[in-house]
Amino acid sequence: MRKSLHQRDGAAMQVGVTQFDDLNPHSLADLGWSAFFGDQLAPEDTALARMRIASVHRSRLTAQSESGPVQLSLAPHSKTTDFAVGDWVLVDPETLTEHSRLSRKSLLERHTEGARVPQLIAANVDTLFIVTSCNDDFNPARLERYLALANEAGTTPVIVLTKSDQTDDPTPFQQQAEALQRDLVAVTLNAKAPDAIAHLARWCGPGQTVALVGSSGVGKSTLLNTLSGKTDAEAQPTGAIREDDAKGRHTTTSRSLHAIAGGGWVIDTPGMRSLHVSDAAAGLDMLFAEITELAPNCRFRDCTHEHEPGCAVRAAVEAGTLDPARLERWRKLQDENRLNTPVLTGPRGNRTTVPRKRR
Repeated sequence: MRKSLHQRDGAAMQVGVTQFDDLNPHSLADLGWSAFFGDQLAPEDTALARMRIASVHRSRLTAQSESGPVQLSLAPHSKTTDFAVGDWVLVDPETLTEHSRLSRKSLLERHTEGARVPQLIAANVDTLFIVTSCNDDFNPARLERYLALANEAGTTPVIVLTKSDQTDDPTPFQQQAEALQRDLVAVTLNAKAPDAIAHLARWCGPGQTVALVGSSGVGKSTLLNTLSGKTDAEAQPTGAIREDDAKGRHTTTSRSLHAIAGGGWVIDTPGMRSLHVSDAAAGLDMLFAEITELAPNCRFRDCTHEHEPGCAVRAAVEAGTLDPARLERWRKLQDENRLNTPVLTGPRGNRTTVPRKRR
């Protein structure tokens, strides 16, 4: 096999995978390999190496192999945009050429306005840490968008509330966060403190993969540095927030895979200023389960829960058992999802997708 990436020239070290444990050998199980991926292998695949995508750049890929990080060559007709950090790929061990990508256990993707295809965020993520802070950045409506994303992707969401040391009592933030979805867990911590590792340890065990998402300035890079035990020279850059509105600047500009304390892996992502909801009907149903479960009790099957008689959802609002603000946010996300989700059109066998028209 060719030399691994850390054994070659120093310039190659700047690909976003060099940190205290990324350079050491890891078993496939350590890297997150499971029976889900093993079951996809054919007999002819036994000679191919199994590696995990560690970073995606415009013209190249890097991966974590059992011996350490390597730089991959793309197969003909492959594009870097076909891959997400966290993907498992089969690789020719002699040429380090990507041969094929295995099916994903989970996929986080972001729909952006005007784009024809979604932007891949991360693959094969077990837990999504949705990071916000105990200040003016805390926004239930924005957190609900991330929760819909996690639900649709098939990964477990956890709300991580940073900067708990900068508020007199973080409990109200935690209670508001956990009320956003049934059985949701919210954790309050100081991302700079060593005990942040202990607060998140149950999701960061050997072979587990977490991803960090959230707006800029909430402490994602600080939390990554704490979890991964990076030295000052290796640390992800962090930035201050504006005091007038608690907004931050982007300090992470690409996605990358890092080993973390406890034996797990973390995928860092850039801050997102916008997150459009699209093709997320199942994720929204899980997020707003209390509304989803009431809807079948409405008099009309196509009830919009706005003005129809016999509406069980509006009855719950009037009875004080359903938050009217919650219902209004449900309406907004449902409308956005309907408008942004393409529909199939054309004859069977030759269908295409077109955007929905506004009413």
